[in-house]
Amino acid sequence: MSKPICRLCAYTRQKLLREHMFRIVKTPKNDIKIDLSYLERGRGCYLSKDKDIIVKAKKKRTIEKSLKITDCQNIYDELCELLK
Repeated sequence: MSKPICRLCAYTRQKLLREHMFRIVKTPKNDIKIDLSYLERGRGCYLSKDKDIIVKAKKKRTIEKSLKITDCQNIYDELCELLK
C-alpha cells in the first residue's frame, strides 16, 4: 500500500494532501507559473486551496519569500480565479 502524497503549505505550515493545494513554480528561466500537473521542473512552493489563506499569503508575500523573487502579485489573482 502506498502512502498518500502530502506537502507543506507555505503559509499555514500544515501538511496536506497534494490535491488540496496549488503548486507555484519558479522555472529555470525565472518564469512564475501555477503548476496544476505537479510535474513542472523548478523551485516550487505549495499553497492551500482556500481563498482566505491566499489573501493572507498575499499580504505577507509568502510566495515571494518561498521562491526568492521580488514580485508576483498577479499569481495571487490567478489563484483566486481558479477557485471560482
